[in-house]
Amino acid sequence: MSIIGILTCEILELEFACLLAADSDIGQITVIADARSARLTEALESAGVRNFRRIPHIRGFCREPSDRTEVLIRVLELALHRKREILQDALFRAAHEMSHRVDALFLGYGLCGNALDNPVELLDVDVPVFIPMDKDHPVDDCVGLLIGGREIYYGEQKKIPGTFFMIPGWTYHWKKLFDEDFGNAGQDMAKRLLPKYERALLVSTPAMPIEKMEQNIAEFNHLFNLRVEKREGTIDILTRTWNAAKLNLVIGDHGAAFADTKVENAAIGGTSEGDIKDFPRADARERRPKYDCRRFEPYKT
Repeated sequence: MSIIGILTCEILELEFACLLAADSDIGQITVIADARSARLTEALESAGVRNFRRIPHIRGFCREPSDRTEVLIRVLELALHRKREILQDALFRAAHEMSHRVDALFLGYGLCGNALDNPVELLDVDVPVFIPMDKDHPVDDCVGLLIGGREIYYGEQKKIPGTFFMIPGWTYHWKKLFDEDFGNAGQDMAKRLLPKYERALLVSTPAMPIEKMEQNIAEFNHLFNLRVEKREGTIDILTRTWNAAKLNLVIGDHGAAFADTKVENAAIGGTSEGDIKDFPRADARERRPKYDCRRFEPYKT
């Protein structure tokens, strides 16, 4: 069966743990273990997931003989989005290091300031690339992904322009994000900017109860004194794109062409073969040989 490689930010670590824990199609999950992936593996363990392992470096990954989907996941550091070129370079390097070992790449990112408006062209790898889609375009960012898409996202901004959005990962990492964005003066600088805001909107997902989110931002509320409101989020867009990636590879395994960028970037609404076959396809191309860890020369940065 096929291997899907995931590259995601720490902000979405719990949502990916939730997604993977609920997927009975997965035979093996391999996590590249470092400080950034610690909460992901913690969450998988808490969910009772047994079919996962940790490896210290991607060079230690070998394909397991299996008739089920296998997952290789790497968690990238927070706040790469603060500079478009930094995020693009980090994803390019990570994608090239991973693409030799997998059959498709799944990005846990959105447009992120238009850094990923054309991820297929940016990454330039020989495997399909999937990014969470909102209708005919990638989601704007992690908030847009978990709030349910651009229409809802913009609607909340229009309702109250001074809205500070907080998804589960933001409630956990907010101090570190402020430090990354503003340096050593992180919280002091944020205090000068946040008077423009009047509410903090907590967007909950199945990955974290709203009570835990409120607990995480207790100090934030004390510092910035924003009115707190809540709304229910979703991982539906993430799940739909994930199912589309799996289905695309199943079709490929039976001889059909890999989807081209129009399919990879399409707004997939379901998980049947019909949901994919109606999109335009590239000409059939030969699948590259399966990765053999005994012969592979590591990608050199």
